[in-house]
Amino acid sequence: MTIAESAVAPVRPFVAVTGTDTDGAIRDLAGMYAGRSWYSSRLGDDYWYKYVAVGDDQLSVRRSQMHGCLRGDVAVEGEVVVQWIDAGQARVDVGRNEVRMQPGMPTLFPIEQRFDMEYQDWDQRLVHLNRELVLDVAAEQYLADGTLSFDRSRTPTPAAVTQWRVAVAGAMQTLRSDGADTLAWQEAQRDVARSLFALYRFQGELLPHGYGEPRNQHVRAAVEYIHERAGEALTVSAIAQASGLSVRGLQEAFQRALDRTPMMYLREVRLRRAREDLLRADYSDTTIADVASRWGFNHMGRFSGAYLQRFGEYPRRTLRR
Repeated sequence: MTIAESAVAPVRPFVAVTGTDTDGAIRDLAGMYAGRSWYSSRLGDDYWYKYVAVGDDQLSVRRSQMHGCLRGDVAVEGEVVVQWIDAGQARVDVGRNEVRMQPGMPTLFPIEQRFDMEYQDWDQRLVHLNRELVLDVAAEQYLADGTLSFDRSRTPTPAAVTQWRVAVAGAMQTLRSDGADTLAWQEAQRDVARSLFALYRFQGELLPHGYGEPRNQHVRAAVEYIHERAGEALTVSAIAQASGLSVRGLQEAFQRALDRTPMMYLREVRLRRAREDLLRADYSDTTIADVASRWGFNHMGRFSGAYLQRFGEYPRRTLRR
């Protein structure tokens, strides 16, 4: 079964809109993606659009079609969206990290950033994954700290695209045969999320060897504590107390498991949180100093240097995306 066949399987949609006028298209479609400054126009006399979505708030597969043109800006919040076109023309993240869509090639939307898009005479498929689901699956492989970032510059390999298609088609078959209130559907959702990590490299550190073993339970407790309270004033003593170790024991356990000190790890988490804030921020009303200070970096020179070393670009470059 192909993804196209699965997407139109007889499952009751939770969204379905259709129309034949440009104002209706903007009204019906812009609200789903926090669209602003949208413009739609005709291609000849025959203008129409259709949009249908099946699934639930954890995973949904959608089909968007239009005979016409649509452009504007979009912001997707709380979700990770992968989309591709089967026909037509499309540009995503216009004017910045622009991607010109190729038929059948999955493309990851910028995550929790506003971006410009332009589509013409298209047949589009989209997969929406809940942010928390993606982070939960990420924790199977990575030291997931609550930030969510992928390397969108990488072109998915043919093997990864095949894995993605199989996972999405399998999920839709499960939804149709088993229903949304089943363990099979929940596992199918996780399979789709896992295949996402093959499409685009997750910007996170892989779990160290043996991290899940009992001997590292105190380190895991300390890491979870750091993730939960990274925006607070933390001390080594507080982290050690939360993990059930002495300060010396915590230092030794971190060096053994993660090859760094607890405070070095906290600094890395805060850098990632600062990057996420910069990516989501509006350049017109956000300063790098404000974001840096929010995450405990009060020396701008040191912050910029550490940021450059970690992410390969200066904070100002990230903010202007």
